Amino acid sequence: MSIIEDVKAGLAQYPEVQFVEAETTLTIPAADNDGFAILVMQLGSVITVVYGEGWNEQFTDPAEAVQCIIFGLSPACRLVTAYRGSSPYRWTVEYLEDGEWLEFTAEKYFSLAFWRPKKVVYRQNRVLAWPPPH
Repeated sequence: MSIIEDVKAGLAQYPEVQFVEAETTLTIPAADNDGFAILVMQLGSVITVVYGEGWNEQFTDPAEAVQCIIFGLSPACRLVTAYRGSSPYRWTVEYLEDGEWLEFTAEKYFSLAFWRPKKVVYRQNRVLAWPPPH
């Protein structure tokens, strides 16, 4: 079974979660304006999970990729996007622990517009419970 099939099977328990499937990708759009989309791609044995516009992680273990997707759909995760002007240049995934947001990992690209005003946007999905039930 492909990761796409695994994710679809898991999401069958949550009919409120919409998704769009293509041959090697599955996109879960943000449920509302405060959330972020999640894209799942599989090329050979490599699975890439993308949060929003730029944060991504690669997996070879489908179970780890599914955990990343579930985490991204939960209120325990938020995506922090930094902009210079209207151009995003940094995506940070944070996790909630004891009421405090802590940085998990970040993706950063050089911004050619470094002189433009900085803006930070926080996005969070609140679709699935975290930790997931066993």
